Formats: sequence, C-alpha cells, structure tokens
Amino acid sequence: MFFITLVGNMTIIAIIWREQTLHVPMYLFLAMLAASDLGLSLFTFPTMLRIFWLDARELTFSACFTQMFFIHTFQDFESAIILAMAFDRFVAISRPLHYSSILTHSVIAKIGLAIVGRAMIAQVPLPILLRRLCFCRSNVLSQSYCLHPDILKLSCSNTRINSIFGLLMALSNMGLDFLLILLSYMLILKTVLSIASHGGRLKALNTCISHLCAVILFFTPMICLSILYRAAPRLPKAIYVLMANMHFLIPPVMNPIVYVVKTKQIRDKILKLFNKKKGTKNPEQH
Repeated sequence: MFFITLVGNMTIIAIIWREQTLHVPMYLFLAMLAASDLGLSLFTFPTMLRIFWLDARELTFSACFTQMFFIHTFQDFESAIILAMAFDRFVAISRPLHYSSILTHSVIAKIGLAIVGRAMIAQVPLPILLRRLCFCRSNVLSQSYCLHPDILKLSCSNTRINSIFGLLMALSNMGLDFLLILLSYMLILKTVLSIASHGGRLKALNTCISHLCAVILFFTPMICLSILYRAAPRLPKAIYVLMANMHFLIPPVMNPIVYVVKTKQIRDKILKLFNKKKGTKNPEQH
C-alpha cells in the first residue's frame, strides 16, 4: 500500500508539473491533494512498517508530538483542499463562462496559502499545550501512530483545555469544511437539475464523481469514528483502530487510483509518458 501511495501520488504531481495543458484549477487542486496524501502517508505508513517489520514499538514523546503535529496538519490540509475542489466543481458547473476569470492562478495561490496558514494556526498550539502536561499513566497508544486524543489518554494532568481546543479546531476546520462541501453540492445539484438535456446533466455530474469519491473516502471514516467515540465508547478497540486506519491510510492509496481511472486527461498523459519512454528504449534493443 505504501509503495502504491508513493508511486501514485508522485506520478500525478509529476504529470501535472510537466504538462502545461494541465495547469488549470482542477488539476492544480488535484496536485495539492496528491501532495497532501503523500505527506500524510509519509508520517503514518513508516511507523506502521517499523512496528510490523522490525518490531520497533518505542517512540520518544518529542518524536510522538512531532508525528502528531504533521499527521493532523496534513489531515487539515486534505480537508481544506477537498473543500477547494468542491468550490472548483461549483464554479465549473454553475459559472462555466467565468470559470477561468474567477479561478485564476493568483486566486489558486492565495487559496493554497490560506490552507497552509489555517492548518498552522490550528495545529501549532497542540504540541505546545501537550508539553505542559504530566504523563504518568500507561505509555501504550491504541494506534500505530500518534494522534492527539490518544496522547491525552496517557496524561494524569487536567486535559480539559487540550480537549476543548482540539474539539473546537476539528469542528471549526474539518466540520465546517464538510458543511460547506455539502452546501456546494446542493448548489451544484440545483444547477444540474436546471440543465434541459439529459445528456448535459449526466456530463455535469460525471465531472464530480472523482471528487465525490475523495469526499466519501476522507470524511466517512472520520464521521463514523467521531460518532462511535461518543455514542458507543465501549466498543472493541479494534473497531476504533480500523476506522482510524481507514481515515488515514485508505484515501492516500485510493485517491490517485480513482483520479487516474476517472480522469481521461490524466490517464492519457500517463500513457503518453510511458509510451514515450518505451519508444526511446526500442532503438537500443536492435
């Protein structure tokens, strides 16, 4: 899975980087998503592989806090990028004649900076607030990697401030992102239903399938995990581990596969690249 994640996301970034025809909003946001998936996988998969292959289960608190910071930062990145992609689909379907004038390269750059800035504001305080706590309970985490709620359970100090801040950041960032994505698709659906031809409606909806898959892959496990933590706290730990792994590990693997399969332009550019490399090797074989 880790190999597929690396190759898939790096291929998408490289294809979009080198192909000038793909330097349009939809694919620039896709490159951001691939970079976010790459970052998230680099801070989750290696720890799991270290445990399973080398049986190396120990991690210092400093290293754990660092891993937690980057995991939650890239999680925040991904949520915001998926929201930006929903806005891109809304503009493309609802304002097609003004698409290129609304989503200029300058606007996309500002959106990218806003995504990074928001994540930093939300996540930088987490390790700072954790360092004021005392950890005197069990030092065994329930996951293969460090997450903020998991680390709080190890503390014997009052974690109320940490819990409230973590919850507020999750609701104001990813929770708000999800609501805005729903709003975007309600407006998209309203526009699609106003299209006269059946073929036109299907064509418009077809441009959203890949993005909808990204939304489902990212938000469904997170929402289920949040509900289970509060509604069924006594469920077997394995269920929470499974849901967390689905949230952090599956999207980086599946997103590049879905976008390659469903996006003709990306698929054609990849095939063109491989055919070009194959063509350059053939003369040497004769």
